[in-house]
Amino acid sequence: MARTGQWPERSPWIRPAVAALPRDLFAPGRLWDWDGHAWQPVDRDTAPGRWLELLHSAPSRPAVTQLADDLPSSSLSAPAVVVDMLDSLLLEPGHRVLELGTGTAWNAALLAHRAGPGQVASIEVDPGLAAAAASRLRAAGLDVRVREGDGGSGLPDGAPFDRVIATYAVERIPWTWIEQTAPGGRLVAPWGRLGHVALTVAGDHKSATGWLQGLARFMPDRTTTVGTPVRGFADLRRSAPPGPEQRTDRDPAELEDWDLLFHLRVALPDVHVETATDEDGVSAWIHDGVSSWATLSSTPDGVFVHQGGPRRLADEIGAARDEWIGLDRPEVYDYGMTATPHEQWVWFGDPDTGPRWPTPA
Repeated sequence: MARTGQWPERSPWIRPAVAALPRDLFAPGRLWDWDGHAWQPVDRDTAPGRWLELLHSAPSRPAVTQLADDLPSSSLSAPAVVVDMLDSLLLEPGHRVLELGTGTAWNAALLAHRAGPGQVASIEVDPGLAAAAASRLRAAGLDVRVREGDGGSGLPDGAPFDRVIATYAVERIPWTWIEQTAPGGRLVAPWGRLGHVALTVAGDHKSATGWLQGLARFMPDRTTTVGTPVRGFADLRRSAPPGPEQRTDRDPAELEDWDLLFHLRVALPDVHVETATDEDGVSAWIHDGVSSWATLSSTPDGVFVHQGGPRRLADEIGAARDEWIGLDRPEVYDYGMTATPHEQWVWFGDPDTGPRWPTPA
């Protein structure tokens, strides 16, 4: 991380904390590796070299620690992401901290290293993970209160907290988290499929607002995603025949721009975009998980659009892209969020005068 300049200057405490509490101390004996077809187990006892490689291969790479229904359900977050979020938290010694999503306990350990003994409480929905996390923290000599439960409810009997940090992504910031943050306190949470937000709670405790802080992907909230009936692209493609083929001058490669993808996530929160590249260029697959789909296919003869279902998703994507260009192609850091007990929205440029988009209810 030193070579890539990823240690934050405003939080010099983070680097020695990471050195004192290496990821190895908090990683389970089994990690999971994607071989291109399926997730394969990699055990520390039988493949120590590969296990270490998965754990330390790159600052931007998470280590998958658990599967559910053959999909990753828990991970040791990428070091660069952990550092970025801790920097956003503006944590000081003596702060009372609530962490939502203990996972392996590495992040909780870093929080405790800074805040001090008995200052950090952490909630984990998975009983096995909670027990293992508490054991690792005790072994590291850290005084952290680990509670099994739904992070969405926070920890009422410990509130208010000076700092609240979530380690899993939510589509909407639970107002409970803001209620349990002290006025003037700071809440850092992954929001949606990209990025995290840092909100400061107003002095009257009636709102919280702040800027988007960075781009990264996070594990979703398991209490709201498990069992959700979302249909995949292939299923939707079979059930909704395409309309007439259309030629377009739009370049699907634009859909690999993370800043544009973030704007699409803001403007069209229910729309999913995937891309792939071959010898003809970039093609895109788009769907809403419910009833509609679209493709932008690069061919030697140009780019062609196919779409099916009641929505014209390629047209919606095009309109949102034009909106982004009209705003002068903003970066994720040009957006912010405001939350009140009954409303939440993302804004561009200025929380009072900039354009805004409501977050999903």
